[in-house]
Amino acid sequence: MTKAEIVAEIAQKTGIEKVAIQATVEEFMSVIKESLSEGENVYLRGFGSFIVKKRAEKTGRNISRNTTIIIPAHNIPAFKPAKTFMQEVKKKVK
Repeated sequence: MTKAEIVAEIAQKTGIEKVAIQATVEEFMSVIKESLSEGENVYLRGFGSFIVKKRAEKTGRNISRNTTIIIPAHNIPAFKPAKTFMQEVKKKVK
């Protein structure tokens, strides 16, 4: 499902204009990005958590040049679904 499809479905279910919903969805995503870039996790009860994971420094290989490189420690965004959300998805898949 794409962002446009999400906006269209929310507009259909709520009767709110697509433009307003598009702006809301965009702002929601920008707030989450901002929070994660500042190192803050975002918790949505019953849905899940957008968290910042820390990756340790490690040694990698550049196989085309046959050299080793050091990959510095860095943070990555991750999503951890809530238990109720996971259970609901598992039920639908079966």
